[in-house]
Amino acid sequence: MSTPCSVQSTRREASVLGSTISYVETGTGGPVVLFLHGNPTSSTIWRNIIPHVASVARCIAPDLIGFGQSGKPDIEYRFADHVRYLDVFLDALGTRDTIIVAQDWGTALAFHRAARMPHQILGLAFMEFIQPMASWNDFHQWPQARDLFKAFRTSGQGEKLILEDNVFIERVLPGSVVRKLSKAEMDAYRAPFPTPQSRRPILQLPRELPIAGEPVDVYAMSERDHAALRASAYPKLLFSGEPGALVAPAAAQAFAVRLRNCRHVHLGPGRHYLQEDHPDAIGTAIRDWIGEIIAASESDTLPRRAHA
Repeated sequence: MSTPCSVQSTRREASVLGSTISYVETGTGGPVVLFLHGNPTSSTIWRNIIPHVASVARCIAPDLIGFGQSGKPDIEYRFADHVRYLDVFLDALGTRDTIIVAQDWGTALAFHRAARMPHQILGLAFMEFIQPMASWNDFHQWPQARDLFKAFRTSGQGEKLILEDNVFIERVLPGSVVRKLSKAEMDAYRAPFPTPQSRRPILQLPRELPIAGEPVDVYAMSERDHAALRASAYPKLLFSGEPGALVAPAAAQAFAVRLRNCRHVHLGPGRHYLQEDHPDAIGTAIRDWIGEIIAASESDTLPRRAHA
């Protein structure tokens, strides 16, 4: 395995819709690679993956609004809010053609952006993804997790579990990683959410999951986005772990077969936050895959350059 790139990462901040989006930027040029995290994490979850990719690309990893070091404006933190803030953030950076790497709610944002702007997507790498689920039986590998998320979506119970007891950070997050997260790693994930009020973004996202037709707007949007994903031709790279959480390996393989130009990479033991268990394998696979995208792009443009 090659040594990760040693290019220095820079923490920056962009003004977005009266608040701020914090992001990490690094890389040596090449295509823009956008890293999108999920709930309740931040750009921190990509910390051991980005160094592998920075040797071939310009890497940008934002903290979604309400997460990490980004601002916490007084909004509902619905999926549509995250779409709006991310769109304005990317417009402010002037990014157009991108390769997106995403997990959890980051995948829903990636699928939605790709559905609206397919010609700006050079490639999509994803894992443990959000999709419309016809029933609760389609959600998660463990019945206990289904019961917990039903409680998160129940008024009063969700507030008690997430806002007061901080269950998502203290129980769901470490329980969804095979290895034991260190105190320093846990403290980095705890830091953005010191109070019940600060945890409202964490509470809202389980209530946005498109399950059994609810919420109606998110479910319909997810159906459209997945239809666009199946029709798309840009390169795709799908990672899975054993047993997974939202997506089992067999389901990931079957999903990849239904897509055009999609490669499935099984990582080995893993639950939901695969970045914490397999950063080197994910990073090197993405780096090599980006190299293939770059080579194919250069090959496509050679005849035109010769004609010019």
